[in-house]
Amino acid sequence: MHAPVAPAVHGLDFETMNAARFVRDATYDGVFFIAVKTTGIYCRPVCRVRQPLTRNISFYPSAAACEKAGYRPCLKCRPESAPFCPAWNGTRTTVERACRLIDDGALDGDGTVEALASRCGVGARHLARLFQQHLGASPVAVAQTRRVQRAMKMIAHTQMPMTDIAHQAGFASLRRFNEVIAARYGRSPTALRKLRPHSVT
Repeated sequence: MHAPVAPAVHGLDFETMNAARFVRDATYDGVFFIAVKTTGIYCRPVCRVRQPLTRNISFYPSAAACEKAGYRPCLKCRPESAPFCPAWNGTRTTVERACRLIDDGALDGDGTVEALASRCGVGARHLARLFQQHLGASPVAVAQTRRVQRAMKMIAHTQMPMTDIAHQAGFASLRRFNEVIAARYGRSPTALRKLRPHSVT
């Protein structure tokens, strides 16, 4: 079920990332994510759960890449609240611009990858290759993850009705919102609201 991952993520080798996760080094928060094969869950490097065995983990460059490989987000460290790729964020790249447009809703509703690529001055295939290189996931997968991230913040920190959250997060319908959240977290949005957000430092 889980796709193989390249040994290096953002130029970091396995040993460096493994050492960082053992000490929960906040410097790497958002730079890579830890996927645990035995549980099917992925975490941030700063997660406070019991450390899994090294043989049971893989590293991925983004939350979207973890989810593409079939992993679910950890409910303790909340990967959706991690910084977004500081390893390359801030550089003037096509991917960075595309991600800003995605955050502004470029792929919500009737938005297409072709239109997004055109706004970035590249072709859709080239944009897809750049996303795979930097994030290990497609623009559509990244957009879906960002919708979930926005929704989870509103679920955890507001009392907004779920219909409003679905709309503001960029989902096409309340039904689709409920389906995606349940698939990611194994719980409905209403059930997730009952869980108190955990503080991760």
